[in-house]
Amino acid sequence: MQHFPVGPFINAAAIALGGILGAFFGNKIPERIRTGLIPFFGLASMGLGIISLPNVKYFAAVVLASVFGLIIGELLHLETRLNKLAGSVRGIVNKVFPSEGLSHEEFLDKYVALVVFCISGTGVFGSMHEGMTGDPSILYIKTILDFFTAGIFAISLGMAVSTIVVPQLSVQLSLFFLATLIVPMTTPDMRADFYAAGGLIMLATGLRIMGIKSFPVANMIPTLFLIMPISYLWHTFIAN
Repeated sequence: MQHFPVGPFINAAAIALGGILGAFFGNKIPERIRTGLIPFFGLASMGLGIISLPNVKYFAAVVLASVFGLIIGELLHLETRLNKLAGSVRGIVNKVFPSEGLSHEEFLDKYVALVVFCISGTGVFGSMHEGMTGDPSILYIKTILDFFTAGIFAISLGMAVSTIVVPQLSVQLSLFFLATLIVPMTTPDMRADFYAAGGLIMLATGLRIMGIKSFPVANMIPTLFLIMPISYLWHTFIAN
C-alpha cells in the first residue's frame, strides 16, 4: 500500500518558514546570538555525523565509496554547478528581495553548505524509510533542526534560503516513491553503512559551516548512491 509523503512536505515547509522568518525578522536577533548559533549548527551537523558512525558494518567499504563518490563529484563538477545555480538563485531573489552585506563568495559558500546540510543522508534515508513503512519520524527529527538552521542562515542569505525546498522536496519525493523498489533490495548492514557514509558528509558539512575546513561537500553526494552497492559487494566477496 502506497503511503502519502507527509515527512517531505513538513520538512520543506519548515525550511521555507524558517527562511522567511529569518529573512524578515532575523535582524532583530542580537549579533552575539547570531554569531554564536551558526557555529552551533555546524556542531549539530557534526553531532549527527558522529552518531551515524558507531553502527557501521564495513567502514572500509564506506571509505572506498567516499573516495569514488568524491572522484565522481569532482569529475562532474557538482560543487561548481551548484555554485552557478546558487549565483543564479541569488540574482533572481535579489530582484524581489534585495540583500546587502554579504560578498558573492561568502554567499555561495554558505548556500552550498546549507543545501548539503538540508539534502543530507538523514533526509535521503528518512524519505526511503517513510516510503517503505509510512513512518516519518526520521524526517520529523530533521525538520526541527532544519527549521532553526534555515532561519539563522536566512539572516545573512535572505530569501534565497527558502528556495532550497525545491531541490530538497524533489529529491525526497523521488526517493519516497522509489523506496518500494530500493529498500527490499537492501540489508540492515547496507543501511548501517549508508548511515555512516552520510555521517561522514555531515561531519564535513559541519566543519565547513564552522569555517574550520572548506570540504567540497557537494562533490561528496555521489557517495550516497554508491555506498550500498559497494557495501554489498564488500560483504559478498571480501568479508566472507
